[in-house]
Amino acid sequence: MKAIFIQAPGEVTVSEIEKPTAREGEALLRLLYGGICGSDLGSYRGANAYVSYPRIPGHEFSAEIVEIGENDKGLRPGMIVTCNPYFNCGHCYSCERGLVNACTDNQTMGVQREGAFAEYITMPIERIYDGKGLPPKTLALIEPFCISYHGVSRANVQPGEKVLVVGAGTIGVLAAVAAKAKGAEVTICDVAPEKLDYAYKTFGLDHKLLNVSPEAFEQGVADLSGGNGFDVTIEAVGMPQTFQNCIDAACFGGRVVLIGVSKRNIDDFFFTIIQKKELNIYGSRNAMKKDFLELINLVREGKVDLEKIVTNEYKWTDAPEAFANFAAGAGRMLKVVLDFTV
Repeated sequence: MKAIFIQAPGEVTVSEIEKPTAREGEALLRLLYGGICGSDLGSYRGANAYVSYPRIPGHEFSAEIVEIGENDKGLRPGMIVTCNPYFNCGHCYSCERGLVNACTDNQTMGVQREGAFAEYITMPIERIYDGKGLPPKTLALIEPFCISYHGVSRANVQPGEKVLVVGAGTIGVLAAVAAKAKGAEVTICDVAPEKLDYAYKTFGLDHKLLNVSPEAFEQGVADLSGGNGFDVTIEAVGMPQTFQNCIDAACFGGRVVLIGVSKRNIDDFFFTIIQKKELNIYGSRNAMKKDFLELINLVREGKVDLEKIVTNEYKWTDAPEAFANFAAGAGRMLKVVLDFTV
């Protein structure tokens, strides 16, 4: 069979590998759709803090069950499913406390271990979730929605609160959608006007803030928050400056959520501002099984049209072109999807 590899930064190939065989407790899956995540793009650019090369990317996907043994989850051949791609060790301190998303030896597909972008993959049955009739393309978008939803849940966003999401990429937009679903007044912020306008108009967000300069950002925060700052700020970019933006934009006693990942450090960070504002800062890593199950039901009820997040779609064997185009056009491309059915 064939699989997509990031051989090194800037180098993507479609290469022949051996088709996997399911072991006991696993299922054999045929890929249907896969989403190129910001972390996959980071791997392509050489900016992912966790990846090693060569690597099969991909952890956002839908698939058809080809082979599966007896199980107590009602899963059977022919079902369309998605999967939890974050592998945890099961015995570290985090896992023992049920914080499996923060396993100290976490291995996310496409990053610390081989990903899903191949014609066939195997998965532990316990990590496979029934798509409940959702279209395969929609189902491939559940995982990034889970990342965003988990971050919003970390901040315990309440109805009527003012929320600022910095970053109008897939994760940021879906965080804004999740916060909006919880009844918040949501502002989306980015440096790219095309993505910002698309997110604001398409998903019915309350406000947008184009971050063209420090002065414009400061004035926009003051205007949109009544001079108080935001109750919750969510960083969904993974850059030192955008984290600083979230610290600066949070109100006194506010909450800051960091979802973005970066290799870079903040220079000259005035950490006393955390004490001065009595900020609550939350890291948000991966997602939990309950996030997947809740969001499959939420999308199934028609409350969110996830496919609106897709701006570009490629045949999966055109992955080298897809990655190159995404890297060059990230300012205008939102979710890039690979179609494995053609």
